[in-house]
Amino acid sequence: MKAHVHPSTPEDLRRDIEEKLFCMAGRFPAVATKNDYYLAVAYTVRDRILHNWVRTAEGYFEKTSRTAIYLSAEFLIGPQLGKNLVNLGLYGSMAQALRALGQNLDDVLAQEEEPGLGNGGLGRLAACYMDSLATLQIPAIGYGIRYEFGIFHQDIRDGWQVEKSDRWLRLGYPWEIARPELAFQIKLGGRTEPYTDGDDRYRERWVPGRVVLGTPCDTLVQGYGVPTVNMLRLWKAEAHEALDFQAFNAGDYTRAVHDKVASENITKVLYPNDEGMAGKQLRLEQQYFFVSCSLQDMIRIYRQREPNLSQFHLKYAVQLNDTHPAIAVAELMRLLVDEHGLDWEPAWEVTRSTFGYTNHTLLPEALERWPLPLFARVLPRHLEIIYEINRRFLDEVRARFPGDDGRVQRLSLIDESGEKYVRMANLACVGSHAVNGVAALHTTLLQQTVLKDFYDLWPEKFSNKTNGVTPRRFMALANRGLAQLLSRRIGDGWIRDLPQLRQLEPLAGDKGFQTEWRKVKLANKVRLAVVIREATGITVDPATLFDIQVKRIHEYKRQHLNLLHVVTLYHRLKSNPRLEITPRTVIFGGKAAPGYFIAKLIIKLINSVAAVVNADPAVRDRLRVVFFPDFNVKTAHDIYPAADLSEQISTAGKEASGTGNMKFSLNGALTIGTLDGANVEIREEVGAENFFLFGLDAGQVTARKASGYNPRDELAQNEELRAVLDLIDSGAFSGGDRELFQPLLRPLLDHDDYLLFADYPSYVAAQETVGRTYRATAKWTRMSILNVARMGKFSSDRAIQEYCRDIWHVAPVTVA
Repeated sequence: MKAHVHPSTPEDLRRDIEEKLFCMAGRFPAVATKNDYYLAVAYTVRDRILHNWVRTAEGYFEKTSRTAIYLSAEFLIGPQLGKNLVNLGLYGSMAQALRALGQNLDDVLAQEEEPGLGNGGLGRLAACYMDSLATLQIPAIGYGIRYEFGIFHQDIRDGWQVEKSDRWLRLGYPWEIARPELAFQIKLGGRTEPYTDGDDRYRERWVPGRVVLGTPCDTLVQGYGVPTVNMLRLWKAEAHEALDFQAFNAGDYTRAVHDKVASENITKVLYPNDEGMAGKQLRLEQQYFFVSCSLQDMIRIYRQREPNLSQFHLKYAVQLNDTHPAIAVAELMRLLVDEHGLDWEPAWEVTRSTFGYTNHTLLPEALERWPLPLFARVLPRHLEIIYEINRRFLDEVRARFPGDDGRVQRLSLIDESGEKYVRMANLACVGSHAVNGVAALHTTLLQQTVLKDFYDLWPEKFSNKTNGVTPRRFMALANRGLAQLLSRRIGDGWIRDLPQLRQLEPLAGDKGFQTEWRKVKLANKVRLAVVIREATGITVDPATLFDIQVKRIHEYKRQHLNLLHVVTLYHRLKSNPRLEITPRTVIFGGKAAPGYFIAKLIIKLINSVAAVVNADPAVRDRLRVVFFPDFNVKTAHDIYPAADLSEQISTAGKEASGTGNMKFSLNGALTIGTLDGANVEIREEVGAENFFLFGLDAGQVTARKASGYNPRDELAQNEELRAVLDLIDSGAFSGGDRELFQPLLRPLLDHDDYLLFADYPSYVAAQETVGRTYRATAKWTRMSILNVARMGKFSSDRAIQEYCRDIWHVAPVTVA
């Protein structure tokens, strides 16, 4: 079925682009800028999506479709033009149309600013799921925040990360449609007061300290090869009164715009630094703001057809993407009880039947919680509701486990072990009918550790939904050479049915196919080499092994373990200049949270090692090191297809799933990794013989720590590791400054929380196997082909089908 109804031949597109240049930019082709062309092309494409959206919306309205709702503080949607061209089937036609206008599609695509509306995997997963929901024709709405400034731009100065504001809206954003007429009032602060309603029932009224407005901006999500278009609705905050006219006339211009500034701050920046109390308050206000806007909007849509909210949960299945939107449990109760007059028991039944909760972390410190005084100050009515939920819930716990006070304390929605906190993960578990992890190992560990008490209480609530990624963006768009090769050999059905990649298996040993495969990979590496040169000034050789680790910088992800291996290779080459090794280019990328000093120091060490290694004529033909700045979805299009080796080396038991591991494998990279997160399932699918395994597993990590792990013992037994640490400690990579990297080295020597030293010997050994295997070209190519052929499980389409079947009970709706 064709997804577009507009005439869309290359000539139609050329004519429409010219019209957009004239009518929207006031330009004619000879004077139009690259941005003018980008906007004209984007609006040309958007027109076709809007036609499909109207058809979709009409179909949903007529059929009163049950709808999946995805609540997420992040939607890292990436550039939209290329993805929409792929999904509409217009990529080739648009390239022809632009050539007729003397333009190049790649140049136009490069002009698009990326919306930095997410930090990493969590937001990218949400975007993949929106793509799959539309492709599978599932009625769905995504709700989130329209951050004016997204995740920061990362500059590297003197080896250090420097954050710059992400002004993604500065040149205009053609993909959104503002809906200011739908503004909702959002209360904050103030107090509550009791009253008796008209039926003589006791009620509580929230008297807010201030009110802000939430207005939606809609981005339309076009499915692949279908007319279905779903909606991503992002909320921006505005002042109830943008200007205090009396203050302005009195000359107090600052006070005149105070409410405007304070209100708009709520959606100003993605994840404000919350080390201080002001940052914590702003982050809590952000989360409540978008949740309340979204629930009020859902109620508005529901009441277009049905005034009785007792059936609300039959219309909507709402998924909480981690704990950021968990306040939705208390907010839906407030709306149902306070605003719409439901009694507590039916309101609670509706609420629990509405929500599902996805947990994304095994780190106890990452389970969100709010200081009680802050929560009471910002959301006084919600604290009362949480107290009542907790009272009823703990009565249930005491009935099930009499005399078990420890269990009651652990399950309580309020942490009273010291300073009091509201536990948002506990609220999400209590207020949801389903709880899921995002990889088989992660779900098992959730049930055994951080959510064990909830699993003991409600085992039927728990299930696993292994993450997935969309092949439309990360193969069909990002790796067009590979996509074309696959489609020539097995047809293009794999783009929406990824398990069809299994048809590649008989070709894995075919010499002709292997040659074509290597040509595609080399072309991708040449392309990345050009991008690296432009971004960093470093020249790399595409013939070398491209060993890549790109992800958020964090100690548990162990970029510094990778770096220890780099220094090991450097030390070996300096000790034995005639040593034969596989020439290797090691590429790092990723951002450190602005307040995370150790992560920033890891970036500095990577760049310091790179500066020394790349300048050393004795090794630079055999070893190069690159830190690629400002890694994001746009640059990922160049990086994933060019990788030979994917570094997935987190400490076992720390990574919930990972999706970068999937994107690398789908693009033909082989994985070196631990048995952590989705690595376990990837290895099962592609075959142990096609995966470079190393390190302790999660059970062994726990056992080693329980037995009194001492990193100095590991160091004493490994002469090479001592030499590597001594080289860093000596100032060899810091201009003789021996203190610079001590904040990173000392914790490794004293406690090594993420067991780098324990895993170092097997990691280095596995890397030696990688080097030998890469030199066996036919063997490596066969392994690469089999990795792609066996990755069908890891499509986000499969994950969404599982959510629909097991948790949401939402069926596809065919759009006419």
